[in-house]
Formats: sequence, C-alpha cells, structure tokens
Amino acid sequence: MRNPHIGTNFDDFLDEEDLRVDAEATAIKRVIAYQIELEMKQANLSKTAMAERMHTSRTALDRLLDPANASVTLQTLERAALALGKTLRIELA
Repeated sequence: MRNPHIGTNFDDFLDEEDLRVDAEATAIKRVIAYQIELEMKQANLSKTAMAERMHTSRTALDRLLDPANASVTLQTLERAALALGKTLRIELA
C-alpha cells in the first residue's frame, strides 16, 4: 500500500490535513512569547513588574507568555511592547 504523503513537503501535508493555519498560529505565538521573555530578561524584569508596567494581571501576562495559548490580542501585544520600550510591528509577507 502506497503512502499518499510520500514525496510531498510538510506544508503540503499540513494543507491536506487542514492543520496549517493552527500550526502557523502556534509557531508565531511561540516566537512572540520567546521574544518577550528575552526582552524581559535583558531588562531584568520579573513577571510581576512586567504585568504592572502593562497595567494587567500576572495571570494575563502568563497567558501571553504561554506558547501553547495562541489567542492573544493586538492590544495586549502593544502593551507588552510599550512596557519593554519597544514598538510592535506586524506585517503581511
């Protein structure tokens, strides 16, 4: 029996299984969470201090930093960027 996925690339597989959108959203969220954590470490900011700068709760910050939680608002991302002295840049490629 021939495997229908042999010879295709991973993107094709994700498209065929209707998984690509979720996989890309998760990957993007992981990168964002990682970048925010790096910036917090460089600024020597604890989660509590970061949450205070963002005018939000520690729980909300934990959700932002959770790579598995792909639901995050632009407002939350903007508050995180401003709290770190950064600007948020989003682009379509």
